[in-house]
Amino acid sequence: MRKSFVVCAVLLPAIALAAAGHGIAWPEGYRHWTHVKSMVIEPGHPLYAQFGGIHHLYANDRAMQGYRTGRFPDGAEIVFDLLEADSAGHAVTEGPRKFIGVMRHDSRRYAATGGWGFEAFKGDSHDQRLVNGNAATACFSCHASQKAHDYVFSRYRP
Repeated sequence: MRKSFVVCAVLLPAIALAAAGHGIAWPEGYRHWTHVKSMVIEPGHPLYAQFGGIHHLYANDRAMQGYRTGRFPDGAEIVFDLLEADSAGHAVTEGPRKFIGVMRHDSRRYAATGGWGFEAFKGDSHDQRLVNGNAATACFSCHASQKAHDYVFSRYRP
């Protein structure tokens, strides 16, 4: 009886992590990380349908090492915060959040996708996942074009 309890105590968290997007969690406190850049994708851009709006990118300390050196270490995490862009009165302001995208570097766990795991959380939800197990087609197929930059599109502007 005691052995089965120990096995369950060890296996259940591992199963939960596997079911939860390969262990990529909502990035608590990301707004306190380093702000890498912001941009707006407007109508007419080829990616407007998927990514139109205001983009803010944040990096944890390990990701900042990667921006400085060009190689991102394991534990690096980049957050892509996408918001609706509301235009009125000659100003563009943030509207509701569309999703939060998260890239987490773990060279062993995510070897098939350049060492990066990908997840996205819909709107303000901390658990409604959009990528799940589809990172290779939903994210990495585009990020593969950035192999020379360790699969990261953004560049840090000091």
